[in-house]
Amino acid sequence: MKHTTFATASAVSLLLAGTALAEPQAEVLHWWTSGGEAKSVAVLQQEFADNGGTWTDMPVAGGGGDAAMTALRARVLSGNAPTAVQLKGPAIQEWYEEGVLADISGVAEAEGWGDLLPEALAEHMKCEGTWCAAPVNVHRVDWIWANADLLEQNGIEMPTTWDEFNAAAEKLQAAGVIPLAHGGQSWQDATVFETVVLGLGGPEFFRSALIDLDPEALGSDTMVQVFDQMRTMRGFVDDNFSGRDWNLATAMVMNGEAAFQIMGDWAKGEFIAAGKVPGEDFLCGSTPGDGFLYNVDSFAMFTVEGEDKIAGQDLLAKLIMGPNFQEVFNLNKGSIPARTDVALDDFDMCAQKSSEDMTASADSGALLPSYAHGMALRGAQAGAITDVVTAHFNSDMSSEDAVKMLTDAVANSM
Repeated sequence: MKHTTFATASAVSLLLAGTALAEPQAEVLHWWTSGGEAKSVAVLQQEFADNGGTWTDMPVAGGGGDAAMTALRARVLSGNAPTAVQLKGPAIQEWYEEGVLADISGVAEAEGWGDLLPEALAEHMKCEGTWCAAPVNVHRVDWIWANADLLEQNGIEMPTTWDEFNAAAEKLQAAGVIPLAHGGQSWQDATVFETVVLGLGGPEFFRSALIDLDPEALGSDTMVQVFDQMRTMRGFVDDNFSGRDWNLATAMVMNGEAAFQIMGDWAKGEFIAAGKVPGEDFLCGSTPGDGFLYNVDSFAMFTVEGEDKIAGQDLLAKLIMGPNFQEVFNLNKGSIPARTDVALDDFDMCAQKSSEDMTASADSGALLPSYAHGMALRGAQAGAITDVVTAHFNSDMSSEDAVKMLTDAVANSM
């Protein structure tokens, strides 16, 4: 692990000295409200308080953060933006373009963030070359979580192909077990969809279809196969899935009501918070296929007035990227540190696999931003895709009709 040099520490001291007389204040808007998430954000609150700061918590429930974004827009329009807001991907740049983000390059450069972050992730945190956000973690999205006992009782191994997944699900269904725990919310539908796109099409196809929005990829036979698989999976969820929150779906796997869940590794945070042990109580495996879909939580800093708020912003940015918080937070959250110099000795087998796969995928060009979690596309394009995915999942629409609707919807959103 790298250590902060004396020169860097001095630079940070000078940076904070101008606001040392002001008590750091931070109003923080986020949507971490479930068990594992709430425990994680409490770590940052405590560290902020330990450094003399006053934290005002502004949690807005809702898994994908849509409700939080509605609340944020109202605050910004009224000229009273929060100090820091949980934002990610292109949304950071969208807010920057509205002229409301602060420049935290002073902290970032003093702390050496450029040397501590993978280049692909660092670019998400910059606005026209200046640092405007601080990354908290790296979540892997393309995971399957499984109840270990249910799989053992039914003689099922973790699936490595979609055909194996379908066969396992049919066997579980015949045994009276719900194969797939799923919440019928649009972002959860999109999460499953993008893992199928990656698994059936491969990394290059995923990039063409869900990052570059290439009409040929969107209208291809491969995309028809993706919707065929989604139709098959619709048959593996229970009748009460509509509107279910993701953590309640996780609880179904935890409690033995369902065998599998396809969800990012924030689901692991729920298992861990409930005292479950990976490899014993629950199993983790990447969804079928090659590649790694990432979702990076981060905090964008909004323009605020007053030395106390600016001091709060500087302190918050420093703590978010601090090695202690990066380790403790991610142990609770289920993700892995954004910093590349944090030792993973205390992390579980799933986190270590995530880190290994991320490195390998980065080397092979298969490290890809999640479209479903706001990392790959701007809101209009992502929303257009998700609307089609959800419409198909909740109807008898044919795969061919879904593909036509998809290509039209994306074209109209540009």
